[in-house]
Amino acid sequence: MSSSSAPGTNFTVTEGNLTGPGVNLGMFSLTAVVGNVVVILLGIITCSINTLMIHIFNKHQIFRFNPRYILFIHLVLNETLQLILSISLYLFANSYFTIYVSLCMLILLPAILTTRNTPVNLACMAAECYISVCIPLRHGNICTVKKTYIAIGIMWVISLLTILPDIFILFITEELHFLKTRVFCDRDRVFRSSDSKNKRDASHIFFLVVVCLILFYTYFRVLFVAKAANSDAKKARNTILLHGFQMLMCMTLYMQTLLKQLLIYLFPGQRIPIQHTIFILIQIIPRCLSPVVYGIRDKTFRMYFKKYFICLQVKAIRVQT
Repeated sequence: MSSSSAPGTNFTVTEGNLTGPGVNLGMFSLTAVVGNVVVILLGIITCSINTLMIHIFNKHQIFRFNPRYILFIHLVLNETLQLILSISLYLFANSYFTIYVSLCMLILLPAILTTRNTPVNLACMAAECYISVCIPLRHGNICTVKKTYIAIGIMWVISLLTILPDIFILFITEELHFLKTRVFCDRDRVFRSSDSKNKRDASHIFFLVVVCLILFYTYFRVLFVAKAANSDAKKARNTILLHGFQMLMCMTLYMQTLLKQLLIYLFPGQRIPIQHTIFILIQIIPRCLSPVVYGIRDKTFRMYFKKYFICLQVKAIRVQT
């Protein structure tokens, strides 16, 4: 295996060995193990809650024929897949495990797709809230189940179109043998052309600006309606605020590299703990909050949650007796 640097570290990997000046490998291993355990536990808990939500959605027609819940469960599925892929890449990086570029691309592409889908999905959910409150008489015609699934399909197509240029640039600028080389699976190591990085930054800014404009517009329109003391309008206003909060968490993902560099500059001796902390705060915590913010907050979902937990408690008591 050829020498290469692990992402975000000063270590060198040569024939499976770690070397580096002034490195306490015991402390590094302990930090890595603790970070991995925390990440895996949070991932298992979040995926378990999300799986229960998906089961509830599939089990009851009240959810399957409601555009709002369809968009919500798509967000849950999208973030569950994103969480699994992010944790996989994180564990690969921490174990200094290199894989072929072609295999890395198969992991990176859905990870990038799901990351790009999240803000677009939030914009669609905000638009649905706006239509239900501000033009309720047309809500049934505009927000149908069929149109909702079409919107989800368009969402994936748009996200895919933002990735295709990276693939074309890679095949144009790189030799074919590059696909057979082993690297640490990271986007900048696979799509390493400056054109790809510039395109990525431009697309991030474009998506964030468009989604933020949608969230601001829908929030202030719903806020105006909420002044009439309509409880549904007030609930929709709070929901859009939560969408905005989730959007802020998405924005921190795009500032991850800058934040990491800043903290490493301020605390140069804490590189490894900073990397673990930033990953948990930016990649894991937002995925953990989504089911709590959107699912458990909803009265209908919360009611079915309670039913399932009561059933589990009853089954546990029967087993014990």
